[in-house]
Amino acid sequence: DKPRGANHGGKDTLEQAELRKKIIEKTTREKPDNATHWSTRTLAKELNTTHSFVHRVWQSAGLKPHLEKTFKVSNDPHFEEKLCDVAGLYLSPPENAVVFCIDEKTSIQALDRTQPGLPIKKGRCGTVAHDYKRNGTSTLFAALDVATSGVTGACYQKHTHKEFLKFLKKVEGQTNKDKDLHIIVDNYATHKHEKVRNWLKRNKRVFLHFTPTSSSWLNLVEQFFGVLTAKQLKRGVFTSVVELEQKIIEYIDKNNEQPKPFVWTKSAEKILGKVNRARSVLNNIQSN
Repeated sequence: DKPRGANHGGKDTLEQAELRKKIIEKTTREKPDNATHWSTRTLAKELNTTHSFVHRVWQSAGLKPHLEKTFKVSNDPHFEEKLCDVAGLYLSPPENAVVFCIDEKTSIQALDRTQPGLPIKKGRCGTVAHDYKRNGTSTLFAALDVATSGVTGACYQKHTHKEFLKFLKKVEGQTNKDKDLHIIVDNYATHKHEKVRNWLKRNKRVFLHFTPTSSSWLNLVEQFFGVLTAKQLKRGVFTSVVELEQKIIEYIDKNNEQPKPFVWTKSAEKILGKVNRARSVLNNIQSN
């Protein structure tokens, strides 16, 4: 008989405890010969148990082999310094100042389907044609106000230092003249261009704060980009770049009526501890 777990109503035996241990070890340390990860059925077959028992063990241990997230450990030599700076702006913003997160969402495609999709109805989801027509691209510059989660946006055909500087001036011009601006950006070269630096020297109330390299997750505006993509862009149909840009700005304006709060809660110390653990695991993998 195949071993069955305590959730079947049977006694939680030493045999079952040993099986649970094997399931966790196999899942976290090994891969099947013909796949990148285990399924409940392939692992159940390997260990001569039931797939439902494997599922319960995974559930209790918080294991999800079918899921994978993108993550890269930053090699920035000033990682800790930049992390503390950015997290500090989120958790303890300066007095008499506004904190913005700015970034560009580049190469947004204006895609039009080759034929209309069928509408959703009872018992059937909506459909969309698998092929599409490309009608050009646009770049969205967005500034997220950390305190209010309101967004300032503008679409441009390019994303050079000229567009970035134009957008900086737009954000600065819309901000109360009695307040400083602390702006979080990534390490993209346009953000450090000589003309940008010269403008900052002339505008003493504007300060740029750079996230560490390979750490876009530290910029809260990326969360807004994710929501925008899911709700407006991913399934949108756009017959032209003009229509695409119009829909983006309309979404931003509507969102600003009741903005969804993006609240940063993790301290720099907690993040640093997690990153150091990830770096340690990565070093062990690379050394083996």
